[in-house]
Amino acid sequence: MTEAPSYSKYRWVICALLFFATTINYIDRQILSLLKPILDEQLGWTSTQFGAINSAFQASYGVSLLAFGWFIDRFGTKIGYAASISLWSLAALGHAFVGSITGFFGARIALGLGEGGNFPAAVKATAQWFPKKERAFATSLFNSGANVGAIIAPAVVPAIAYSLGWHWAFVFAGAAGFVWVVAWWLLFAQPEKSRRVSPAELAYIEADTPDAGPVAGSVTWRAVLRHREAWSFIVAKFMTDPVWWFFLIWLPDFFKKTRHLDIKASWVHLVSIYTIITVLSIGGGWVTGWLIRRGWSLTRARKSGMFVFALCVLPIALVTHVGDWAAVVLIGLAGAAHQAWSANLFTTVSDMFPKRAVASLVGVGSMVGSIGGMAFPLITGFLLDRFANGYAIIFGFCSVAYLIAFIANHLLAPKFEPIAFHGPASP
Repeated sequence: MTEAPSYSKYRWVICALLFFATTINYIDRQILSLLKPILDEQLGWTSTQFGAINSAFQASYGVSLLAFGWFIDRFGTKIGYAASISLWSLAALGHAFVGSITGFFGARIALGLGEGGNFPAAVKATAQWFPKKERAFATSLFNSGANVGAIIAPAVVPAIAYSLGWHWAFVFAGAAGFVWVVAWWLLFAQPEKSRRVSPAELAYIEADTPDAGPVAGSVTWRAVLRHREAWSFIVAKFMTDPVWWFFLIWLPDFFKKTRHLDIKASWVHLVSIYTIITVLSIGGGWVTGWLIRRGWSLTRARKSGMFVFALCVLPIALVTHVGDWAAVVLIGLAGAAHQAWSANLFTTVSDMFPKRAVASLVGVGSMVGSIGGMAFPLITGFLLDRFANGYAIIFGFCSVAYLIAFIANHLLAPKFEPIAFHGPASP
């Protein structure tokens, strides 16, 4: 196999585009929560109403995941990704022109409907531009944009809001998305159609042998869901995805309500949290592969890692009883454990199911995770409006969610081994 010359690695330009798209995506998601302390005074909304707005976003995002998956397969990665980011950038820009609770409700629904195309398009573009041995690394690189976006947002959004007004944070976010769309349209093409790809790089990208086994059509959901191993993934996603969304949505409010730190003071805490998550999650995602290379069985390595990650979330139950920076460390540790847990949980699908069933199962599991993410903001808002120790209750649940999910996952899939799968393909 011939490696592409050093001057001909255009595939990494594509990876950089995916990274920037994911970064913009997570900045857009966080703006509203970062501006909540400011909007609290202007809108007078309750925590229940704020939770309902974020729940509406989750519902539309879940629908969008399924719709854009079909749209991207039908019309191609270039058109699908451009349509997704154009829609969510327009929705982000639209936030600047609303001034009521109802207006933000509609704007968040529009944002969710656009954002569902990001992950399906990025994964498909990676499959098109990278050989199999590089796809995992390329995926980890573009997905790191999520953590980078979570670091940039609290550092930049408050400064814009307090210097220019909160509306401008949404204006700049929307503009950044449209700039990305222009770059995407100019730079992306199928590798075999791109004039920027040398014959050597194209040969390297296409060097993989075809997948073995039946590949015609995708399997039906019924064929996948009749296996209890599928439910090991789905239940774990339902239990743990809401915790990550809770971090993204409610942390600025947590620091204000429990520490009396407005966004001008708490931004450094938020940046520190996501910096910890970025650094530690890399090691957490690497360690199970290292254990396998050391001779551990795949099941032992994955389950040991996931169990340790679940334990690392337990200390977050103490977050309301410690100082500001101790809380930063505990939340950062829990967030890093979530990212490592999530990376391994996704991998268990391909450990057990054939490639032709992986996308179907991941799609269903992500949809169920979005349903959990839709319900949790409603519960959070209800608890915060009615209990003085609402955050203590919520963090208490978060602390044990991963252990409960680990137990359910283990009971449903005692071993992460290939199953006897004979599911029919859909036409």
